[in-house]
Amino acid sequence: MTSIRAVLRKTKLANDKYPITLRVTKNRRSKYFKTPYNALEIEWNSKVGEFNKKNSNYIQNNRLLNIIKNRAYKIITDLEIENEYYTLEDFEQKFRINANPINQNIFMFGEEIISEMKTSGRMGNARVYYDTLNSIMRFQRNRHLTFKEINYTYLEKYENYLRSRGGTDGGIGVRMRGIRALFNFAIKRNIINENIYPFKVYKVSKLKSRAVKKALTLKEVNRIVVLDLDKHPHLIHFKNYFLFSFYTRGMNFADMINLRWGNIIDGRIYYKRSKTKGNFQIKIIEPVQEILVFYKEYPSDTNYIFPVLLKESLTPSQIENRKNKVLKQFNYALKEIGRLANINKPITTYVARHSFATCLKQKGISTDIISESLGHQNLAITQAYLKNFSNSVLDEATEVLLY
Repeated sequence: MTSIRAVLRKTKLANDKYPITLRVTKNRRSKYFKTPYNALEIEWNSKVGEFNKKNSNYIQNNRLLNIIKNRAYKIITDLEIENEYYTLEDFEQKFRINANPINQNIFMFGEEIISEMKTSGRMGNARVYYDTLNSIMRFQRNRHLTFKEINYTYLEKYENYLRSRGGTDGGIGVRMRGIRALFNFAIKRNIINENIYPFKVYKVSKLKSRAVKKALTLKEVNRIVVLDLDKHPHLIHFKNYFLFSFYTRGMNFADMINLRWGNIIDGRIYYKRSKTKGNFQIKIIEPVQEILVFYKEYPSDTNYIFPVLLKESLTPSQIENRKNKVLKQFNYALKEIGRLANINKPITTYVARHSFATCLKQKGISTDIISESLGHQNLAITQAYLKNFSNSVLDEATEVLLY
């Protein structure tokens, strides 16, 4: 049997009043929960647990206290239906979620997550959440939006709004995954209850991009390899970046620019992928070695391999800004490189990664090995693959690109 009672705690506050708390007792054990109220002893009726007439606003205050108590009783009723052996800790979790509407505001919670991401240097993730919240703000037109209000209907309307503004499945999927991630964070932190999770019904998986992924053939890649850029020296770095990515299992540009000479040990490149935090080690094959030799002789004031981050000790925000600036230049340069190499396909930084996978597939390498090479799987699947395939197999898989 669980009992609930509003009580005046005997800890005097600076204003000589005492805090009023909700005492919840189960199996002779009690927990106390704050309410917004405090009172003088003469304003409180301890026998019935409510304000007396000496309190100037006793009717309204008692009415609001009853609302809080009724909320607590409802939580207890729900707990008894779910599990008769519930504990006070179970009650506390649900009560704090129910009584914390400020934290349930998705904008305020999202801004907290963004701040944490920036502090930990995860600027890419921070940008995704920032862009997602801004998009919702444009749709919502105000900041008064709780997690509970984001149900299936809301998501459908938001999707339609994005489509009306030219949104594609791929772009809408990015926004929906951002919202879903914020829900998952909030549930794990006991900010919201999982029973309001809308993505059990609204399936983000339906928003898979239908865009045709472009990949280069080995012949087209080799056209870039032999491309003479003596008359176009401004493209040399970008040609090197593209080929380096292609021959290092489609290494992401963000990971490339953070590579230091210290990442190279005994003919291998060791690094942690920024997106998945997975650890990679890649054998340096001949085309990669040639690029490394080029940059070993290239003047630099830093220990970075590539001349993108031009100073040491840049902040995560500075690194992100520099990456985005050079990435735009890189993608623009690849269009010019494509024209010079007579490649009639759009080329972007991601094409190097997709071309790597496609060329391996054309060479007969198994999909499982390609998937592991790219690090596409979630952590559990990646770990499972790592048990089955040695680095030598991956090295051999990459080396087929040379023949």
